[in-house]
Amino acid sequence: MTTELVLFDFDGTLADTLPSSFSAFKTVFKKYDGQDVTSDELVSMFGPTEDDIILKNFRNKESVRNAVQEYYDLYGQGHSESIDISSIIALLQLLRDKGKKIGVITGKSKQAYKISSEALNLANYFDFVVTGNDVVNPKPHPEGIIKALDFFGIKTDNTVFLGDSNADILAGKAAGVRTFAVQWLSTFQSSVFEIEPDRLFKSTIEFIEVIELEE
Repeated sequence: MTTELVLFDFDGTLADTLPSSFSAFKTVFKKYDGQDVTSDELVSMFGPTEDDIILKNFRNKESVRNAVQEYYDLYGQGHSESIDISSIIALLQLLRDKGKKIGVITGKSKQAYKISSEALNLANYFDFVVTGNDVVNPKPHPEGIIKALDFFGIKTDNTVFLGDSNADILAGKAAGVRTFAVQWLSTFQSSVFEIEPDRLFKSTIEFIEVIELEE
């Protein structure tokens, strides 16, 4: 079957932004709520937007607004450091050259997505983006993927979804699309999956080979 639509998760899949996110979360959880949270604990909170993660997990609700604002400030500053996405850019450009439609299904808020996609010059590669603010049910629910399928009018058989988390794999499988796990960036969310992905890619080259073989 030929792939017409390629859908990606964002953090840990298209950009190595998880370290910046973890650092910003740890700072505001400690500063505003007195909590020392680990990266694994933060991953277990992922699904809702950054705003909702703070709102739902803070004990001190009065500090949520300030914590959210500082989170975004810190997260944005993290992009001034070197985040190498050259291999991702090469992959996205190849997909565009081959006429594939490209979408993003992310739990990130619109604000966080805008910060990252603009800082890393990725926004222009995507034909459609679903953020955490665009759905009622975040991953592992398939709502975001279904929105993309409806937008493009492309069949599930001609669609693939790639992500680095257990929630990504569950969402892709629930939507009925071919679902690939990726561990091609320095930081990813899951190494064990409740449902086996169709493939696991350790490098973008491995996925490119799959696309090339379809031609």
